[in-house]
Amino acid sequence: MKNFVSVILVGLILIACQPVKNNKEVIDLEKEKDKVALVLEKYVLANEKQDIDLVHEIWASSSDIVVIGTNSDEKIIGWEAIKGVLQRQFDSFEDTYISVHDQVIEMNETGNTAWFSEILNYNYIYQGDAVQYEGLRFTGVLERSNGEWFIVQSHMSIPGSPE
Repeated sequence: MKNFVSVILVGLILIACQPVKNNKEVIDLEKEKDKVALVLEKYVLANEKQDIDLVHEIWASSSDIVVIGTNSDEKIIGWEAIKGVLQRQFDSFEDTYISVHDQVIEMNETGNTAWFSEILNYNYIYQGDAVQYEGLRFTGVLERSNGEWFIVQSHMSIPGSPE
């Protein structure tokens, strides 16, 4: 009986010493960065096509998401407010073309939050006149929810004149 108890104790000790397996989902961060890049590409396409439904697919539908625009007083909070501003922009702009360069995407180690920066050249027709902004700085934050990425914050700024 002593041998049986000893075998059971040794077995329990060996089981207790086994490393605990982590049941957390393994995230491929590079693959997730590619998904974030696709969301940002969709954002450009949505603006060029003036497609508010596509914009809605990539922005979180939350009331606490934020856009900080190029005007000093331009802070837009919540999807409904952002939608209204974009719709007014779409109603007044024509033939929008946006090119992107110097894109950087970073991600936290758990793969559920990403942030980006990129430079945009933004061209469109406004009231019959061609308008061009080069070097717009566009930054923001995305969150992953149920395997999908959504923009939750963005900021666009116009570079100042060199001195």
